[in-house]
Amino acid sequence: MITIALSKGRIFEETTPLLAAAGIAALEDPESSRKLILPTNRADVRLIIVRASDVPTYVQYGAADLGIAGKDVLYEHGGEGLYQPLDLQIARCKMMVAVREDFDYFGSIRQGARLKVVTKYVKFAREHFADKGMHVDLIKLYGSMELGPLVGLADAIVDLVSTGNTLRANHLKAVEEIADISSRLIVNQASLKLNRSALQPIIEAFSSVVAARNSANN
Repeated sequence: MITIALSKGRIFEETTPLLAAAGIAALEDPESSRKLILPTNRADVRLIIVRASDVPTYVQYGAADLGIAGKDVLYEHGGEGLYQPLDLQIARCKMMVAVREDFDYFGSIRQGARLKVVTKYVKFAREHFADKGMHVDLIKLYGSMELGPLVGLADAIVDLVSTGNTLRANHLKAVEEIADISSRLIVNQASLKLNRSALQPIIEAFSSVVAARNSANN
């Protein structure tokens, strides 16, 4: 049995064509089903639905053979025990620094101010500000980062930005880009060694879709 770990939402939706290329289709919609283990049209493949931040852990410890996780999640996780053969180029967005519209971010930097920053991406934030030689106080939150600057909890946020609509709706502005983010295929290293004949065709099917998309865009 091949187990693939996925999270609900955008990643699942954008993974569906990749699965189809490998001849795999979920028999139930994770958005409407309460099941955490979804059968597929292939008796030898099942999908497990987990939190995005948990996908690398399930794959690392062998509870899943394959998974799809964002670069942000993998960076924070550390990627131990994982083979990352392919950037799927789905669920694309940017890791950004954002502040209130009326906050002079660059002026504060020039003055050497010690900023308070809320984020759930602590590793990303710590390394970004360290590279800039900035001293910051990092405050970890798990949701609604945008609220931090609005209520005085922090001066800035580090978060994923896709359209920027949420920032604008809360009178925030992006001031600095940290990294481009997309989702990767991850593979348990032991599974690949022991079950390469079953996993390799799936990896190759995914790779073919990505290559075709790149060719169409060039």
